[in-house]
Amino acid sequence: MNVSDFDYELPESLIAQTPLENREDSRLLVLEKNSGHIHHSRFKHLGQMLAPGDLLVANNSRVNLARMHGIRDATGGAVEILLLREVDGTWSAMAKPASKLRAGAALTFPSLRGDVEPARGIVEENLGEGVVRLRFDPVANQRLSCYGVTPLPPYITQTLLDPDRYQTVYSSVSGSAAAPTAGLHFSLELIADLNRQGIGWTEVTLHVGLDTFRPIMVSRIRNHAIHEEWCEVSTEAARSVAECRQRGGRVVAVGTTAARTLETLGACWSDDTPQGFAGMTKIFIVPGHRWRLVDALVTNFHLPRSSLLLLVSALAGRESILHAYAEAIRQGYRFYSFGDAMLIR
Repeated sequence: MNVSDFDYELPESLIAQTPLENREDSRLLVLEKNSGHIHHSRFKHLGQMLAPGDLLVANNSRVNLARMHGIRDATGGAVEILLLREVDGTWSAMAKPASKLRAGAALTFPSLRGDVEPARGIVEENLGEGVVRLRFDPVANQRLSCYGVTPLPPYITQTLLDPDRYQTVYSSVSGSAAAPTAGLHFSLELIADLNRQGIGWTEVTLHVGLDTFRPIMVSRIRNHAIHEEWCEVSTEAARSVAECRQRGGRVVAVGTTAARTLETLGACWSDDTPQGFAGMTKIFIVPGHRWRLVDALVTNFHLPRSSLLLLVSALAGRESILHAYAEAIRQGYRFYSFGDAMLIR
């Protein structure tokens, strides 16, 4: 397969810059994965598209206040970093200008949260491709939220007045550099209403990295190095999935991150003895993938030539997905993080 097979043209005017006032008021394009049939609804009517006994599986990861602006101590020059992942007190981070940051460079970041001392960090290694490894002083490392702001995707150019609108209402485990955006459509009231209809809810965790926004840069898809992300499924969540399958319900992933987590779990799955999982995943879901646990998917509209567009094509077929995207464009759907939603079932 070639990445050019997963391209489409999107008018810039359809890239949503701000969230809707009410989360569940977004539009919902429903795609039947077997027939390719499309119909249109609203997200608040999601329960009408599901059935009692179905199970929604959502990613509860929370976006870190990970974008930090500071100075290089040696020159006073400006520096911007975006924290990605912490391992044993050391962070990997995207940096600008990364070419200026060599091992040993000292950085200072002023506090944005009142009377808090600046954070000081030392670059331990420049990893190339705009990524550095750095360590903060221990006190600052315990309160990094005092120094950062919510990182928005590069295609959102307007200021977000309420940072909580880039968090899901059920987010509880900090660690993401970007929101699992399919979950942004859910309000607590909608979740409660779904529960009253007999539709189950459980949560997993996958910390979203920045590679989620990056297009595939190689021609042949098989040559693409998929990004690695940390995920976790509790034994309780695994049991909920097993019980859903045993009663004949559908496992509905809320977003591509939940889908990746479930399919990672599925590689070692047993209905008889469901077990949780925690660790890194590099699963690359492309057309031809044999789905193990995911029956249906709630998702947003994804960037062309992206691994996420490949994932949804693996569930519904490339032609059906591109046809659905073309129909969404004709109908004026809003795209990307703050945009409208799809249900592939």
